[in-house]
Amino acid sequence: MAKYNFTTSEIEMLHKTIGLNVKKYRTQKGLTQLDLSYEMGYKSVSLVSACEPYTNGKHFNVEHLYKISKILNIPIDYFFKSIID
Repeated sequence: MAKYNFTTSEIEMLHKTIGLNVKKYRTQKGLTQLDLSYEMGYKSVSLVSACEPYTNGKHFNVEHLYKISKILNIPIDYFFKSIID
């Protein structure tokens, strides 16, 4: 039996927080969603445009976050910080 219970809403909030933080730092660096997508090696904006707002359950994975942190030159843990902070 699992020791911890993780609610769907907790996980959804985590993905939304990450997406909002990606958008925040991307725009601070003056990059568009397309710019970021190209830098990540994609030819389409679809990944970033779906993951930032957590559309239809689309979210960034660890590899995405690693690449984005390198592109934006910020520590990866910034994506997990509360938007309220």
